[in-house]
Amino acid sequence: MQYGVVFPQIEFGNDVQAIKDYAQTAEGLGYDYLLVYDHVLGAHPNREPKLTGPYTYEHPFHEPMVFFGFLAAITTRLELVTGILILPQRQTALVAKQTAEVDVLSGGRLRLGIGIGWNYVEYDALGKDFRTRGRRVEEQIEVLRKLWTQPLVTHKSAEHVIDNAGINPLPVRRPIPIWFGGAAEPVLRRAARIGDGWMPAGRPPDDRMKGYVDQLQGYLAAAGRDRKQFGIDPWISIQGLGKDEWRRRVEAWRALGASHVAVDTMRAGFTSPKAHIDAIRSFREVLS
Repeated sequence: MQYGVVFPQIEFGNDVQAIKDYAQTAEGLGYDYLLVYDHVLGAHPNREPKLTGPYTYEHPFHEPMVFFGFLAAITTRLELVTGILILPQRQTALVAKQTAEVDVLSGGRLRLGIGIGWNYVEYDALGKDFRTRGRRVEEQIEVLRKLWTQPLVTHKSAEHVIDNAGINPLPVRRPIPIWFGGAAEPVLRRAARIGDGWMPAGRPPDDRMKGYVDQLQGYLAAAGRDRKQFGIDPWISIQGLGKDEWRRRVEAWRALGASHVAVDTMRAGFTSPKAHIDAIRSFREVLS
């Protein structure tokens, strides 16, 4: 099992030295990866239709690819993971270019977690259709993988027109791994059929989650895929939990077949970057 940290971006602040200390401490403690969330715009929740997600305009988010460019320069081993990038609100060719660049600059350390999101305000502002986001994402993945692995691509459809063109440089990992976030049935089916892994986020390892994992295994079998070649990456929120429960949840996820597990220190009452750094140090001690 690989161990990671969820960068606590809504609570950490924007001090560059503190961010550097956090990433380098995580790497020095032996964590395998650092995961960041993604939002382009935060909106006021008082609107129609109501915006019911967990984040508003008051929550800060670093832009993942720019952030990873910085992290690539100050770390040497940490895998850089989006958890998750809202893919259908973005131009596919631009995502291919940005992710390839991060992968090159980091020496092949990017893992792309993707999802379809909940914030219609972002879609509107970026000129993308919120209602069709689910069905558009599959073609986006097809196009990304072509652009990551072929110097010249021709792909013409209603959504994409690429005529004998490609990105340069290509990424180190060809293709970059794509993992899916979310737990709706279409997401699980899609992940099992065309994804490299699944991110159940901060859901606890309970009977309901076992049902999701069993469902996923069925879809993998139906797609003729080897379960051992497919990853599961949950996050353990330490909010309100003691160290014994941290340990229990790690072992419960291991029993469910998780290949990765990350610690999430947000909403646990920490008020400084140092407190978050101390928390990932404590969690690493539990893992040891």
